[in-house]
Amino acid sequence: MKLEATLHQLFGYETFRPGQREIIEALVEGQDVLAILPTGMGKSLCYQLPGYLFSKPVLIISPLLSLMQDQVDQLKQRGEKRVVALNSFLSPEQKQYALHFLHEYRFIFVSPEMLLQPQVKARIEQMELSLMVADEAHCISQWGFDFRPDYLRIGEVFAQTNRPPILALSATATDTVMEDIQRYLNMRGPLCYMHSVNRENIYLMKKGFTNKEQKIEWIVDHVSNTAGPGIIYTQSRAKSEAISLQLLEKNIAAAAYHAGKDAQDRQFIQQQFLTDKLEWIVATNAFGMGVHKDNVRQIIHETMPATLSNYMQEIGRAGRDGLDAVAFLLYAEGDEKFAKFIATEDLPKEVHIDRFMQVIANGEQPNALLTRGELTEVSFRVLNYWLQQESPEQVKKRMQEMQLKKFAEVNLVLKLIEQTDCMREQVVRYFGQQLAQKQQNCCSNCGLDITPFMKPRAEQQQTQMTTWQQRLQQILLRN
Repeated sequence: MKLEATLHQLFGYETFRPGQREIIEALVEGQDVLAILPTGMGKSLCYQLPGYLFSKPVLIISPLLSLMQDQVDQLKQRGEKRVVALNSFLSPEQKQYALHFLHEYRFIFVSPEMLLQPQVKARIEQMELSLMVADEAHCISQWGFDFRPDYLRIGEVFAQTNRPPILALSATATDTVMEDIQRYLNMRGPLCYMHSVNRENIYLMKKGFTNKEQKIEWIVDHVSNTAGPGIIYTQSRAKSEAISLQLLEKNIAAAAYHAGKDAQDRQFIQQQFLTDKLEWIVATNAFGMGVHKDNVRQIIHETMPATLSNYMQEIGRAGRDGLDAVAFLLYAEGDEKFAKFIATEDLPKEVHIDRFMQVIANGEQPNALLTRGELTEVSFRVLNYWLQQESPEQVKKRMQEMQLKKFAEVNLVLKLIEQTDCMREQVVRYFGQQLAQKQQNCCSNCGLDITPFMKPRAEQQQTQMTTWQQRLQQILLRN
């Protein structure tokens, strides 16, 4: 099979990027594949090209509505009509239509929660598929145990005896995450392809501050004087709104992005950023996965991420075009305490587990706890899953272990901030890899001068309020 000819005919590329050919060849031969490819290395082509080689549908499990919609839109822009996304955007009538004709689609996108709905699960199980894909597969390990337990159940669909090959895709994964992926997807002797997580064109900077207010002052001044586009990550919805407002006051096209905004507003903001109508996004970690913007020049972490995996996922959204980009990690004393609080905020406590069991003993439905506000939606999902798998005492022990694990992950990020040896080496080592060679421009600890990589921001002309500004004001007033 001449894969290069097919690649050129369908996608217009002359050659494969590293890893793509090996992955596709294994899938064509019927082998499961676990592929770790950095952001911008063409993960989606690894299932799209086989989708045209096979005559049966490809099922893609995708974690976020925005990511799913972006992938569907990209396929449609290339002329692919046989693509559908089963998600909450569909009306009941549209969902029934899609399920009835599901076998006629080439690419079927679905979330874990939708996949496990009885009607959808039954329909998928009676179909012949050519390929099953778990996109952003690290979510199985990073979200499945304590955020979205349905991720741990998708293996139920993947456990068929005569199933097609499985492709698990991610940008980053530790050995533990890779083991979780293989286990919970019921993979059979997969080819494991792991590209280096190092992105040489992203330069790593860290900056210390006396207090949190100084960090905000630095961000506003820095963004006012250096060119984007860029993303500022923070861990608070309120803070993302506050920072974006300060930037707007400086005539910088910026917007806040977080899960508190409705789906339509988030899509609008994302589209404005993708089309360069916004210079900066100020976001919680709800933003970024699947955002295909090649020219992001800066990533700023206003507060420390909860894990090194999150850090690498988020800075990996810069420099997808291969050009220089800079990632800033800001720190003020006490940031790690807030990071630990955010990381464990929704973990059920012993009192929640006891209350859950008491409600069941009283003959009530457990979701009464959710209705009465005694549990958050995340805590309820976690308990509802684990208390069906384990005893209350086992679940209590599991929650305690999860808390300690999350604290340890935050401490590793703090170590990255506090230690003086190469930041790049530390991060790469976390993923069980080593740097092939020491690069000239590297990180703060290696004496990096970012001046050559920071272009000055062009002054924005004071003009009449534009459409994007009017729309953003409407969004801000509504939230």
